[in-house]
Amino acid sequence: MVKVEIVEEKDPQSSGNSPYASSSSSRHSSQESISSISSELSAEENLYDRISALVDIVPPTTRHNISTKILKAASFVKTSGKVIGNIVWIVTTSALLVGLPLALSLEDEAKIVAQEREMIAQQQGAQQMLSGSAYPPPPGSNQAQKGIVPPGF
Repeated sequence: MVKVEIVEEKDPQSSGNSPYASSSSSRHSSQESISSISSELSAEENLYDRISALVDIVPPTTRHNISTKILKAASFVKTSGKVIGNIVWIVTTSALLVGLPLALSLEDEAKIVAQEREMIAQQQGAQQMLSGSAYPPPPGSNQAQKGIVPPGF
């Protein structure tokens, strides 16, 4: 911790030469003193040194409040990230374990239905060839189409 002491100069003439000396006579002199102070980073001082010097300016209670708020925000982000990650994991594994087999079974069912349609079409074609006509009979004709009769009946 830095200990701050107020040093009073005994010589009043040397205090007039200081760039920080304030004269209440004019506004112009305060502007000159401000412009004479360099706010640029010097070679010995870097940005980290300036930020670390702010520790002396900010009161301890305010620093504590700021650090607790930052820690709470970081904790919230970490916890919410874990929860969201777990939810995404559950959804993806459920989709793979339930959805993929379901999709494969639906695809197999569609293949079976297509095969059944092909078999029915082949059977109808064979019936038409056996009946001797390349064309089906007209709807008003007396010939009724017989279904496929298994052998022995």
